[in-house]
Amino acid sequence: MRKADAKRLKYRKRFTIPEPPEARSRKEDLPSKHPKPVDDDPDVPKRMEALLNHENYRLADRDPDFLRVDAARGLRLQVDYLKTELLLQEYGIKHTIAVFGGTRIVEEAEARRHLQEAQEALKLQPSNKSLQHKRMVCEKIVEKSHFYNISRELGRIVGLSGQGPRDCRVTIMTGGGPGVMEAANRGAFDVGAKSIGLNISLPLEQFPNPYISPELCFQFHYFSMRKLHFVRRAKALVAFPGGFGTLDELVEVLTLVQTRKVDPFPIVLVGREFWDKTINFKYLLDEGVIDPEDIKLFWYAESAREIWEGILLWHKENGTPLV
Repeated sequence: MRKADAKRLKYRKRFTIPEPPEARSRKEDLPSKHPKPVDDDPDVPKRMEALLNHENYRLADRDPDFLRVDAARGLRLQVDYLKTELLLQEYGIKHTIAVFGGTRIVEEAEARRHLQEAQEALKLQPSNKSLQHKRMVCEKIVEKSHFYNISRELGRIVGLSGQGPRDCRVTIMTGGGPGVMEAANRGAFDVGAKSIGLNISLPLEQFPNPYISPELCFQFHYFSMRKLHFVRRAKALVAFPGGFGTLDELVEVLTLVQTRKVDPFPIVLVGREFWDKTINFKYLLDEGVIDPEDIKLFWYAESAREIWEGILLWHKENGTPLV
């Protein structure tokens, strides 16, 4: 017998310590291991089936009906946040460049294809007001398709920043949808870099764009948790032309920085002509509802290189260099 075994035996005899039991098994089954015998009550199988199959017998974390009740909303908010947070930590995502923009702003080839379809439909019904408007909209999208290229180039630049594509300390993050967001994810994909997509579940089915890194493609139930993750690691917000969703994110981030609820970070509006027509910031200033310093919370840019160099310069002057 080895000396160590002899020593353990000596202490066990001295203190009458029993051997540790098996972690997952017993020599004798507990009474609850087997249901009541059918011989004692022929209705037992039927009753047991009713008990085991009843929705209230489900484990709480495996009961979708329970998790959907209003009283469990707090739990749903927690897990909606926590899953993504833990995975972002696991993959070493430290800083993000959040990119927003219109889902309808597609690459030029697709935009021209839609325009051609609209023109052909209008030829058949030249007086149709709806088709006339659709053609005009398609023409506008063709004009704005260069923003897709700018966003894609920005994705490439960010993807190559730091120590290269494998360096996830600064990573592109988008809303996961098509259009401008797809372009940013696609740019990172072009250079072999990871990128993040935060999709949202909606009543109408939607799909994430195909260029997001699979392990960093997330789906949220709550807009609030999605918004939280957009800002939590953001070292810049880049807002391309877009609709309600883009405006929502932009104005919320402006408010958070204005009130210093979050530390200030770069907010870049791409395409000054679009933004000047969309939001009249000077009017808000002249009306006295914002202050002169609030106009300095953001700036305009027209190219991917201009966006990125502006972000780097801002952080250098702020004493928070990115790369």
